[in-house]
Amino acid sequence: MDECVFCAIVAGRIPAATVLSDEVAVGFLDARPVFKGHVLVVPRTHVETLSDLPAADVGPYFQRVREVSRAVEEGLGAAGTFVALNNRVSQSVPHLHTHVVPRNRKDGLRGFFWPRVKYADDGEVREYAERIQAAVEKSTT
Repeated sequence: MDECVFCAIVAGRIPAATVLSDEVAVGFLDARPVFKGHVLVVPRTHVETLSDLPAADVGPYFQRVREVSRAVEEGLGAAGTFVALNNRVSQSVPHLHTHVVPRNRKDGLRGFFWPRVKYADDGEVREYAERIQAAVEKSTT
């Protein structure tokens, strides 16, 4: 079996624009974002679905998702966020991950049709990651 790409990101073997990293979870920019600043939050431990996550880990994991959601709004000046996860169906990587997508009125998101955008370059990826990371760090100090 091939290594899980998210486990490789968590372990630092695949580079990612990380916005949160602690003993519970890692948050990083989606390589194919719905909108710029779209973050994936994954548990450090490999589990495929939400129901596979041990009950004791659910609260701490979603505290990190909540923290990233607030940081995306604050760091990017977004009006809100869309927070979602898939279990198996439409799950592109079989490792639990929660999408935190910045939202603004009239941004073009319609239901579950997610348009995809691209970052201009690696510099823009770093800029978005740094803005969100700064907001994450601000809330933990």
